[in-house]
This record gives sequence, C-alpha cells and structure tokens, in this order.
Amino acid sequence: MTKSPFLMINLLSGVYWFDEALQAGLRASGLTGVTRAQSLLIANISAGEHRAIRLARNLGVSRQAMSQMIAELESRGILQVAAHPQDRRARVVDFSSSSEPLRTAASQILRELEEALRDRIGAPRYEVMRAALLADWGEPPYASDGAAKPRPRRTRASGA
Repeated sequence: MTKSPFLMINLLSGVYWFDEALQAGLRASGLTGVTRAQSLLIANISAGEHRAIRLARNLGVSRQAMSQMIAELESRGILQVAAHPQDRRARVVDFSSSSEPLRTAASQILRELEEALRDRIGAPRYEVMRAALLADWGEPPYASDGAAKPRPRRTRASGA
C-alpha cells in the first residue's frame, strides 16, 4: 500500500486494496469481475443510491459515461433500469435478480477482507478506524488561503 503524508491518498490506497482483493476473490469464485469504476458504482447502489444522475455525480463522471457503464452492467445481467415512479424523466438503477450470485459472493469476500484487515492491524486500530469513518464529517469544506473553511451554501436565487 502507498504511504503518503496525505490522508486522502492513504484512504484511496485502502479502497484499491479492497477492490483488488475483491476482484481476485470474484475471479477465484469463477465469477466475472467488474472494473474499479463499476465496483464503485455497485457500492453506491448497495449504499442506497439509485438515480443515475446522482450516481454519476458521486463517481465524478459525465451522464454519458454513467449511461455507458450502466448499459454495460445491464447487458451482463447485473443491473436493471426502470423509469422513476414519480419522475418519468429520471431513471432508477437497481440490481437484477440474476446478479444474486455475484452480490452474495462479493458480500462474503468483503466480510472476509474486513476480518483479514482486523487480524493484520489489530482489533483496537480496526475499531478506531471504523468509528472514524462512520462518524459524521459534515459538509466538505473548501480551502482558501491555506485554511479550510465551511463551504458557502448555494441558493437558487444567487444562481451559484
């Protein structure tokens, strides 16, 4: 894992560690893996986000790139897309019933990875890290003049 003076890089290294191990575990289980971007998309859906536009925003990709990623996973039988029940212009993305073996295997692999990490770094460190990551960090600040400050709220009237 990369060691950096910047926490963000170390957090990303942790994400990569989990994703690489997940991909290897899926391959070992005889299941076709997904790309890292697809893995992050699936994680967002698992966390409860189902609107395509919000998924694109969360992953920092264009709507077009998100549409392509969703279409690929839909063609593989992992996702299904439907019209939003209250907003026909919006699409709702969810797992297809045929993706159950992949989701079950991924969940088991992730549980095993967390156990392995706990064993490697010790239960006290693991629990502290988990608690810190689960804590409410608040809205992301913006940095100006070298000091992080609360981000100003955008309003529709201001057009910002």
